Amino acid sequence: MAQHPYRRLRPQRFELPEVGISEEGNIRSLHLGSATIQSSMNLDHPADLVLSYSRAMMGWLLFAEQAPAHITQIGLGGGSFARWIDAYLPDTRQTAIDINPQVISVARSLFELPFEDAHFEIVEADGAEYIKTVRGGTDVILVDGFDGEQIIDALVGEAFFRDCRRALSPDGVFVTNWWSGDKRYGRFVESLLDVFEGRVLELPAESYGNMAVFGFQSVPKEQHFDKLKKRADKLGGQYGLDFPRMLAAIKSHNQNNGKSLYL
Repeated sequence: MAQHPYRRLRPQRFELPEVGISEEGNIRSLHLGSATIQSSMNLDHPADLVLSYSRAMMGWLLFAEQAPAHITQIGLGGGSFARWIDAYLPDTRQTAIDINPQVISVARSLFELPFEDAHFEIVEADGAEYIKTVRGGTDVILVDGFDGEQIIDALVGEAFFRDCRRALSPDGVFVTNWWSGDKRYGRFVESLLDVFEGRVLELPAESYGNMAVFGFQSVPKEQHFDKLKKRADKLGGQYGLDFPRMLAAIKSHNQNNGKSLYL
């Protein structure tokens, strides 16, 4: 039998962006290979959501009938969501996925993450691959995956959206942060509408350009603006976020008849 030369093939390695840190006043920020700020922390109030897009991504709470048992974060960044959830949803278990070991190391050492235990875990993995292993086991998926230049392609494809929908519990919600100026934005939304059968809402952040987009596993139980307004007032006091502004932005950016959303 002829002997074939054996050569070990190394798995393909993609270059991960270099992590950088900046500080201005009491705000510490994380960067990925560019001057663009990916995540910020108020050193005096670490649980605060400093960046407006991260506050908009909490808009799903307007439609939550109860606190989620488990949240999956794809993209740890500087841990903004991890700290906020730990402070304001203390009974919610959370898993944060990040592909970049340097991001995880910097977040652990410089961004006051919650204590890692059965309540909060960090997994070093490709989020698009990891979510395939979660079948109906999470209530909220928060996707915030940028490489320093633009959103990661693997996190905007229809296959990924389908994997996320399979991972969600019956009343779960998919939440993502997109840049509305991206020429592909309309295509992203169309794909999400297909996968979530039209149950999609857009919520513009206070700062121009960022858009929080929600995909609902099932039709939200409350869609009437008068009742949502009462809920927004209550949540604003409970969580310290401007839910009335979020509701007004949802009303102006999504189909409705003036009294109720079309979902």
